[in-house]
Amino acid sequence: MALHFTQVTIIGVGLIGGSLGMILRRKGLATRVVGVGRRVENLKAAVELGAIDRYVVDSKDGVREADLVVLATPVDTYDRHLTEWASCLKPGAIVTDVRSVKGLLVEQAERAMPTDVHFVGAHPIAGKEKTGVAAGSDQLFMGARCIITPTNRTDPQALEQVRALWQATGSVVITMDAYLHDKILGAVSHLPHVAAFALINALAEIRDQQIPSLDLAKHSGGGLRDTTRIAASSPEMWRDIFLWNRENVVTFIEAYERSLSQLKQLIQLGDAAGIEKALERARQEREKLSTQAAVSA
Repeated sequence: MALHFTQVTIIGVGLIGGSLGMILRRKGLATRVVGVGRRVENLKAAVELGAIDRYVVDSKDGVREADLVVLATPVDTYDRHLTEWASCLKPGAIVTDVRSVKGLLVEQAERAMPTDVHFVGAHPIAGKEKTGVAAGSDQLFMGARCIITPTNRTDPQALEQVRALWQATGSVVITMDAYLHDKILGAVSHLPHVAAFALINALAEIRDQQIPSLDLAKHSGGGLRDTTRIAASSPEMWRDIFLWNRENVVTFIEAYERSLSQLKQLIQLGDAAGIEKALERARQEREKLSTQAAVSA
């Protein structure tokens, strides 16, 4: 049977939610796509950009007739949203999400579902440092991985519907335990964001306290821009990700601190051989990453 929803409601029509809406409409995967959000201006833009057919400001009205509801808001809002409108969902409806923390959030979402409604956690690993529906694209998920995190409570048919949805976007879909997902993403995504945010803040402190004439834009090259690109990401979104995955994030920050401290000590000691050894190890690991990424592509 071909994948098709009568109504998909997207809660939070930003980069991810808006891009998904564009694909649903372009491919005819939904008869109508309804957007729900805080800012009417953004929702009007989403209509103009073809991300949704129409919008409502009352989430209860927005989800009442939905076959599929996509939560694309900051993770800290999930409980509030589900408490507000889960009881309005029709029997057989599916609720899914798009955020990069799963574990406890999946458990909470499953508990919030009425007995005849199904939750399936999902995380499309795609995005940009720019946010908002204006940055959306119907090609955003093409070739990207999407991790689905079923549990022993997940309805098999709902799971297959969500899998088919993300395959239709061009994503490579894999399944994973929700808590393992949080460990892996904590290491390869959340920690790099911590490092980028911290580096930019450190440079701002150096400028303000030690080199008032330091112009980061004028005096930096591509290295700084490449290293800190993701520091332009949404503070609201990443605040919630760090807090909801705090145990893993703190553990990995401590590992990063140890690595940074070791390199600092080598530099303090003037240990040229030790510095080179540490940098060579890093270079080799980075080469492995590039090679593996090329193979995956």
